[in-house]
Amino acid sequence: MAVSISVVLLLLIIVVIFMRNGALKISHGLVCMLLGFYMASTTMAPTIQSGLTATADLVGSLRP
Repeated sequence: MAVSISVVLLLLIIVVIFMRNGALKISHGLVCMLLGFYMASTTMAPTIQSGLTATADLVGSLRP
Protein backbone atom coordinates (compact mmCIF):
# COMPACT_ATOMS: atom_id res chain seq x y z
CA MET A 1 0.00 0.00 0.00
CA ALA A 2 2.81 2.46 0.85
CA VAL A 3 4.43 1.80 -2.52
CA SER A 4 1.14 2.41 -4.31
CA ILE A 5 0.58 5.74 -2.57
CA SER A 6 4.14 6.91 -3.26
CA VAL A 7 3.75 6.01 -6.94
CA VAL A 8 0.46 7.93 -7.07
CA LEU A 9 2.09 10.98 -5.51
CA LEU A 10 5.06 10.80 -7.89
CA LEU A 11 2.79 10.51 -10.92
CA LEU A 12 0.58 13.32 -9.62
CA ILE A 13 3.61 15.62 -9.32
CA ILE A 14 4.70 14.71 -12.85
CA VAL A 15 1.21 15.39 -14.24
CA VAL A 16 1.08 18.79 -12.52
CA ILE A 17 4.46 19.71 -14.01
CA PHE A 18 3.30 18.64 -17.48
CA MET A 19 0.10 20.63 -17.17
CA ARG A 20 1.91 23.77 -15.96
CA ASN A 21 4.30 23.62 -18.92
CA GLY A 22 1.35 23.50 -21.30
CA ALA A 23 3.03 20.90 -23.48
CA LEU A 24 1.00 17.76 -22.97
CA LYS A 25 2.37 15.16 -25.40
CA ILE A 26 1.53 11.50 -25.95
CA SER A 27 4.09 10.40 -23.36
CA HIS A 28 2.53 12.83 -20.91
CA GLY A 29 -0.89 11.43 -21.66
CA LEU A 30 0.39 7.95 -20.85
CA VAL A 31 1.65 9.18 -17.50
CA CYS A 32 -1.80 10.67 -16.84
CA MET A 33 -3.37 7.35 -17.72
CA LEU A 34 -1.02 5.50 -15.36
CA LEU A 35 -1.94 7.96 -12.62
CA GLY A 36 -5.60 7.11 -13.14
CA PHE A 37 -4.97 3.38 -12.93
CA TYR A 38 -2.89 3.71 -9.77
CA MET A 39 -5.44 6.01 -8.13
CA ALA A 40 -8.19 3.52 -8.94
CA SER A 41 -6.37 0.89 -6.89
CA THR A 42 -5.93 3.06 -3.79
CA THR A 43 -8.31 3.60 -0.91
CA MET A 44 -9.13 7.05 -2.32
CA ALA A 45 -11.06 5.48 -5.24
CA PRO A 46 -14.51 5.38 -3.56
CA THR A 47 -14.16 9.01 -2.43
CA ILE A 48 -13.15 10.13 -5.90
CA GLN A 49 -16.01 8.14 -7.44
CA SER A 50 -18.60 9.62 -5.12
CA GLY A 51 -17.24 13.13 -5.71
CA LEU A 52 -17.41 12.69 -9.48
CA THR A 53 -20.92 11.27 -9.23
CA ALA A 54 -22.08 14.19 -7.09
CA THR A 55 -20.53 16.66 -9.54
CA ALA A 56 -22.16 14.95 -12.51
CA ASP A 57 -25.54 14.98 -10.74
CA LEU A 58 -25.14 18.67 -9.94
CA VAL A 59 -24.23 19.56 -13.54
CA GLY A 60 -27.03 17.36 -14.85
CA SER A 61 -29.60 19.12 -12.69
CA LEU A 62 -28.72 22.61 -13.97
CA ARG A 63 -31.19 24.13 -16.38
CA PRO A 64 -30.02 26.76 -18.87
